[in-house]
Amino acid sequence: MTLDRAALLAAIDRVAAAMERDFDMLNTADGALGDGDLGVTMTRGMRAIGEMKDDLPADIGMALFQCAQAFTKSSGSSYGTLLATGLMSAAKTLRGQEEIDPADLSDLISGARDKMRERGKAELGGKTVLDSLDCLARALAGADDLATAAADAVDTALDDFRDKPATVGRARIFGEKSIGLDDPGMLAMRSVVKAAVGR
Repeated sequence: MTLDRAALLAAIDRVAAAMERDFDMLNTADGALGDGDLGVTMTRGMRAIGEMKDDLPADIGMALFQCAQAFTKSSGSSYGTLLATGLMSAAKTLRGQEEIDPADLSDLISGARDKMRERGKAELGGKTVLDSLDCLARALAGADDLATAAADAVDTALDDFRDKPATVGRARIFGEKSIGLDDPGMLAMRSVVKAAVGR
């Protein structure tokens, strides 16, 4: 499993297509617990990355840095800012490398989760994208089949938190009404991860 520039470009194409596909679903889910514009945020962000992807360098760290910049410029939303923060974390760690060692994925995602947690001033367990990333990082640690482990992890996170109340972010104002509803940010992360690994 080679994780280099070619793999990144292919993943960008798959994620961009998934965001177009899930545009309405994400907006609807976000409308129940937020502003109703998450599909807009994700689609704009991936379109911006898609427009500049052919100019991305072989240096994976620099490539991710440029992706984060493009996503940030496309949207001022809090979710977009958090995702860019996570990408920046991975970019800093990977700067100067032309491949990602699959064994390092768990630590890279853990690092991104922690930077996003600091930026959003949130904690794990609040029914947010942080919980998806936490589940993902734990699932990838030592996994033999990374794609399957990743796809299963984002499903598991949603299943584990669906019947819990949101306690972080805009969704927290809905309190008990959020029980039984999927967190929009976690849904978006499921779409991103599954597309990225080709599932």
